Amino acid sequence: MVLLSLSVTLPSLSPPPPCGSLNAEDCKPGGFHATVFFLALYVIALGSGGTKAAVTTLGADQFDVHCPKERFQKLSFFNWWTFALFYGNLFSSTVLVYIQDYVGFSVGYMIPTAALVFSMVIFFLGTPTYRHKPVSSSPITTIGRVLVAAVRKWKVPLPEDPNELYELERQHSSKQGNCRANHSTLLVFFDKAAVRTTNSKSPWLLCSVTEVEETKKIIKMLPIFIATVVPSLMTAQILTIFVKQGSTMDRNMGSSHFQIPSGSLSTFFTLGTLISVSLYDKCVVPLLKKRTENPRGITMLQRMGVGQALQIVIMIIAAIVERWRLSVVKSHDLVHQATTTVPLSVFALLPQFALMGVADMLVLIGKMEFFYDQAPEGMKSVGASFVYTSLGLGNFISSFLLSMVEKVTRKEGKDGWIEKNLNASHLDYYYGFLAGLCVINLIVFLVISNLYVYNRHEVEMKEGEWEHKTTMGSK
Repeated sequence: MVLLSLSVTLPSLSPPPPCGSLNAEDCKPGGFHATVFFLALYVIALGSGGTKAAVTTLGADQFDVHCPKERFQKLSFFNWWTFALFYGNLFSSTVLVYIQDYVGFSVGYMIPTAALVFSMVIFFLGTPTYRHKPVSSSPITTIGRVLVAAVRKWKVPLPEDPNELYELERQHSSKQGNCRANHSTLLVFFDKAAVRTTNSKSPWLLCSVTEVEETKKIIKMLPIFIATVVPSLMTAQILTIFVKQGSTMDRNMGSSHFQIPSGSLSTFFTLGTLISVSLYDKCVVPLLKKRTENPRGITMLQRMGVGQALQIVIMIIAAIVERWRLSVVKSHDLVHQATTTVPLSVFALLPQFALMGVADMLVLIGKMEFFYDQAPEGMKSVGASFVYTSLGLGNFISSFLLSMVEKVTRKEGKDGWIEKNLNASHLDYYYGFLAGLCVINLIVFLVISNLYVYNRHEVEMKEGEWEHKTTMGSK
């Protein structure tokens, strides 16, 4: 953030005019200025990738599963974690965007930089009080060892008695801070990694049952992870096509002297998320809990499925609103006037923005809960990384899909579905295409979810000490 602030503050790092002015469509910065700016963005992305999954996991790990009160509180952690996250987004999409547009990017970037420094100070001051779970080895190394050992011993027969598979002594596991996992009958091929052979002294030839079971749980989540990429792709439309669509419309708010900044349109989405998180946690969950007897109200996969179904409805609504906008464009003969404001209030987009916030509350938080809860004890950060990897892939695929649709739909010199001039485009067709993609993905997700077997987590008392056992249970 410091580098980003400097890139728009120091004259030697700032691009020359007209890049310093708003709506400078002819601006094509290059050379040293662009290098510094994009370097700052890549450093921010790198830092976010390294901290988001780890911080989310650290927060959830602060709850003691052995304490009934804290175990119950942990069920709401991801709801309120997301609430705090989007509360920051609300400040960013309103106050900071306004400052950047009407005061300057220098001040607009310096404020979050100062806030980040302050948060780091608070974080490090609290370090002595955090609960830390020791990890004996890298999760990636463990998974790699199991995969390599299973492949290298693919011809080795499995013993009839699972108790003959290699496992560390319970005392050794407790010293390493690990929880032993019971053997399961799923993905039995990987059990070969725990089969003892005459020359299996190398850790890349012999793994414990617990390591094998941890790897199984990660592999078992991969189909669900793949099925969450399309919902992330839908969320990516909020800050791209939705905002671009809104920038063509009438953004006056009660006075012709004040316009809602284009970058602030995502505020509707943020408010939808904040309000729905509160209502869901305080009203919906208690009602559902009485019927289902599930402490979460519904299962994590059911929550994600409902959110994906809602995304289909949202894309249909977006297509209808866009057809309305295009009809206004044609009636006022604005098809070839890209810079003229369409006389249709931007609040016509309110339903799709707000409902996408509700859908994100269901899908995003459902993903956070699922990948954290179902990941093995020593690999919680790997499970959390699935969430942010899914979001990243969704954004990449969104960019790729936009460019491909733009090229494919252009025929014989005619305008395609997505042009720089949205008045000459057919975003309604594109939204319909996305709705169809959501339908296909939801069907796949329902099939995968029906086949998925949840890991049951049990906390038992043995010989005066708490022991946390993990097994693969029912659907």
